[in-house]
Formats: sequence, C-alpha cells, structure tokens
Amino acid sequence: MSDRGPTIINTGRDGGGGGGGWAVALVLAIVVILGGVWLLGGFGGGGGGADDVNVTVDTPDVEVPDVDVPDVDVTTEGN
Repeated sequence: MSDRGPTIINTGRDGGGGGGGWAVALVLAIVVILGGVWLLGGFGGGGGGADDVNVTVDTPDVEVPDVDVPDVDVTTEGN
C-alpha cells in the first residue's frame, strides 16, 4: 500500500459547503418557538375560555363523634 495524500474536508468556512447546519438550526428554532407558545397557552384555546369553572360536589353529612380529650398540663421550666 502506498501512502495517500491528505484528505480535504470542506467545512463551508471559505464560502463553500452546504447549508445543512443552518437547516438544522432553523428547524430547531421553530420547534422551540412553537413549544414555548404551546406551553404558555397560545394554542388550544388557552386564552379564550372561561376562567371560572363552577364545580359542585355534594358531600355526605357526617356527624363527628364526641371524644373525651384529657387536659394536658404543659410546663416549661428551665427556659
């Protein structure tokens, strides 16, 4: 085998190359912007709905039993 010469990779710094990096950055920016708008309530009727939702729940009447609670003497001596 003979030695080959150096391999030259065009990274686009000198005016050449593709725009793949810009395409990925643009798609990522659009996804981030749309996700932020969605999370902040810009989509899905987040701003036009009623803020007051009336929820009625009927709870059963429960009688609390009488419990004899002993008197506790709490003294704080030495403080």
